[in-house]
Amino acid sequence: MSGRITTHVLDLAGGRPVVGITIELWYLGEEAGTPDSEPLTRLIGAYQTNSDGRVEQPMLEGEDVQLGVYELIFAAGDFFRRANHLAALPVSMFDLIPIRFYIRDASKHYHVPLLVAPGGYSTYRGS
Repeated sequence: MSGRITTHVLDLAGGRPVVGITIELWYLGEEAGTPDSEPLTRLIGAYQTNSDGRVEQPMLEGEDVQLGVYELIFAAGDFFRRANHLAALPVSMFDLIPIRFYIRDASKHYHVPLLVAPGGYSTYRGS
């Protein structure tokens, strides 16, 4: 099985997938965050979620998946500003939500979902 990175986003307050949220995937290098590391920050791409709250294709897959540190940045504030206007949901205090994770085996599937609400968010290693 070849490695890949995927995600999906669910709105816990509204009980539905988050449609049209922008997500950026960044590669931060092999040992980002360690005292001796020099960041090798590289934007891999920017993506939009579909009607199911998912990015249509893996954001990264196969030989392009490298060992190291990655970061997903979810533009949740944009979603809640739109949702507040349309459905009178509270506006979130979170604008951009970064989730940093390590890939230690490039042959594995890394599914990193975001569960978001106006007052908080959560993530986990999905399948």
